[in-house]
Amino acid sequence: MFRYALTIEYDGSPFHGWQLQNNITTVQGVIFEAIRKLDVNCENFVGAGRTDAGVHAIGQVAHVDLAIKRDCETIQNAINYYLKKHPISILNAKIVSKDFHARFSAVKRHYTYKIFSRKTDLTFERSQYWHIRKSLNIPNMELAANYLLGKHDFSTFRSSICQAPSPVKTIDTININSEEIRDGIIYHLNFTAKSFLHHQVRSIVGCLGRVGCGKWGPKKIQEILLSKERSQCAALAPSSGLYLTKIEY
Repeated sequence: MFRYALTIEYDGSPFHGWQLQNNITTVQGVIFEAIRKLDVNCENFVGAGRTDAGVHAIGQVAHVDLAIKRDCETIQNAINYYLKKHPISILNAKIVSKDFHARFSAVKRHYTYKIFSRKTDLTFERSQYWHIRKSLNIPNMELAANYLLGKHDFSTFRSSICQAPSPVKTIDTININSEEIRDGIIYHLNFTAKSFLHHQVRSIVGCLGRVGCGKWGPKKIQEILLSKERSQCAALAPSSGLYLTKIEY
């Protein structure tokens, strides 16, 4: 068997998340179906992260074991051929060692959350951003985000169905930037950590959004973090704004 690492880009809008499920269209399921047209006996196809329904990726990584060794570009092109009707693209394929694991070998995961601020409804971008109608106070959001950096018990920002053995995680960086576009402003909230809890990024962004809109002061983030109470968290930011951007090994 030969192990290949695939770098994958996809629009998550039409899918019920990454994870393979019976009778439901998922990103992993669609790609696995394409791979099995190359190797009908393929059974091992593992992603670095399980993105939720509607979440996008520009740097997802997965590994797959194939029985026959082929040129990497041939593998990439062949899988893409069978994915033509789906908004998925294999950006790169390379042979890796048997001990490489897309999930467990990862040392850093990078996510970006995108917010589009403008008064009128979105048209082309409605499945790609969280749309809000007022501008955000970035300095206050940055002050609030500082309370979340480092190692903490993130129970407040953890989904009730999260399967992680512990709510303790370490966030390395949270950076916020903005750019003016047409009639509005696009905000990018960039997160880096070795791993994240289920819904952790969307939970944090939902809270930072309240700070940016002036509904909460920055100190409120520290208060709800220390409370370790899920009920204190703001509503989840929509899945449409979240992107898995890069996996480091």
